[in-house]
Amino acid sequence: MEATKTVPKKSSLKTKIQKLGTSLSGMIMPNIAAVIAWGLVTAIFMAQGWFPNAQIAKMISPMLNYLIPLLIAYVGGRMVYEERGAVVGAVAAMGVIVGSSVPMFIGAMIMGPLGGWCIKKFDQLFQDKIKSGFEMIYNNFSSGILGMVLAIFGVFVVNPLVTAGSNFMSRGVDWIISIHMLPLANIFIEPAKILFLNNAIGNGILVPLGIQQASTAGKSVLFLLESNPGPGIGILIAFMIFGKGTAKASAPGAAIIQFFGGIHEIYFPYVLMKPALILAAIAGGVSGTFTFSLLNTGIKAAASPGSIIAILLMTPKGNYLQILTGVAVAAIVSFVVAAVILKADKSDGTDLAEKQAQMDQMKAESKGGVPSAEDAERSVQDYADVKKVIFACDAGMGSSAMGASLLRDKVKKAGIKDIPVTNIAISRLKDEQGLLVVTQDELADRALQKTPNAMHISVGNFLSSPKYDEVVINLKTVKQIAPADTQAKAAAKEAEKASDNVGSIDYTAVKEVDFIHHDQKIGSATMATSLFKDRLKKEGKKTPVKNLGIDELEDSKAHLVIVTPEAEKNLKLRYTEVQIVSVEDLLNSKDYDYIVEHLS
Repeated sequence: MEATKTVPKKSSLKTKIQKLGTSLSGMIMPNIAAVIAWGLVTAIFMAQGWFPNAQIAKMISPMLNYLIPLLIAYVGGRMVYEERGAVVGAVAAMGVIVGSSVPMFIGAMIMGPLGGWCIKKFDQLFQDKIKSGFEMIYNNFSSGILGMVLAIFGVFVVNPLVTAGSNFMSRGVDWIISIHMLPLANIFIEPAKILFLNNAIGNGILVPLGIQQASTAGKSVLFLLESNPGPGIGILIAFMIFGKGTAKASAPGAAIIQFFGGIHEIYFPYVLMKPALILAAIAGGVSGTFTFSLLNTGIKAAASPGSIIAILLMTPKGNYLQILTGVAVAAIVSFVVAAVILKADKSDGTDLAEKQAQMDQMKAESKGGVPSAEDAERSVQDYADVKKVIFACDAGMGSSAMGASLLRDKVKKAGIKDIPVTNIAISRLKDEQGLLVVTQDELADRALQKTPNAMHISVGNFLSSPKYDEVVINLKTVKQIAPADTQAKAAAKEAEKASDNVGSIDYTAVKEVDFIHHDQKIGSATMATSLFKDRLKKEGKKTPVKNLGIDELEDSKAHLVIVTPEAEKNLKLRYTEVQIVSVEDLLNSKDYDYIVEHLS
């Protein structure tokens, strides 16, 4: 089990790039639903749509120019400084939105975080200086005034710069498409996807540019550069036919999830397992984009997740054949290249780490799923504080959700009911107590930085890892051991209490041991009297033992009375001098040996 609480090392370049990409995509991903809504309204109700409707089509422009940019700015501000940052960021974004000739997505991605950062710094300077009773005035007016200033700044400074930049990039993209060089972008996109930068590239860069292009052309091929499922399905089909071991066995399920579910991350571990397959992904991506460009096709809005179903839903009328052709070409090319690589490979299809994990799992299963005493002790130490399991991926929506679902089902079947299993984006992780974070290997460094005090487990594939069974076994072991441990501690505490109880007796004054019966219920007291007499007799002790009613006692230190805790309360109300020992079980108490030893 690769679990750690080690403080993370300094960020690597890859981690820094991932963090930057996550910041960009983090503003877009939560708003993909709004982009899809705009795309559907446009595709269905515009003049050239499936069901033209001029009244409904009036929403298209406001959604594109106002709603989506404001949502992006709101989320960007919230990423920096919660709700205050979100509000100031949205107000600030109005400065770049109003009067712009292009959809101001990039401007919103600038002004949102800028607004959040400014109000955060403003609060750090002045919030502690506000007198009691003036907090609401400060909060409202500081946000309002700062938002106004930033909006004005956006109108006169940011808007012209972003408009010029957007026009430049738009013309650049159009020029690249016109000379049929756009497919070369996949040479960089496909390797970046494998390094889990897919959301950063797709949602952080291509989606804003694609929306801008689609707003004028009615469709954009940029939406397909990263979301095309063709390269991934081609590689997975190659594994289904030419793969070996567990990779071949798991490929069919992965193919269905990737192609129809749109979870592209599922095929990344297959490529990472055999890095030469990156050539297959690149070949498929380049050929697919080339086909889309050649056929002059694209889709209306972002297809997220990158499922063939989502892509077809976003496809303009009359473009279905072109879209399917591009996806098919990408799949065929990546399949052919991957097949050649896999057929030339002489390994058994399973890396050493996976073999070891499988072997450990089989060992546990051969023992009935129960770890050794040493493993159980380590499990208690490592897992005893776990209160929540979180799967974290770049976007917090796709592969992590499916991984969480798998483990949640295993946890439920194991009868563990008090440990929730959820998923979230890495950027939104919080360093909480009792947290177990599950991430993919490529994202482990970032997860450690966000939650250095949590327990961490990294897996190669969210959808197929033997570590899930280890987690369940360890959690179940903790649940089984913890109650026993609690009982042992309680017993030790009770023993200590009992020892104090019997140790405080003045045995030199004791002339008689009495068991008390009351309410005519003399059975237990009578039997206890007989058993205690036998103990004393075996030890050669002469102290008399009697079974008395509660009213038959003489209030004297010469009487040692053995009672249950319930009877003890009543006894203390009646007598002040008798010496009392309270035991849970009159017939067999561990205190009896001590008492017998000290009696005469």
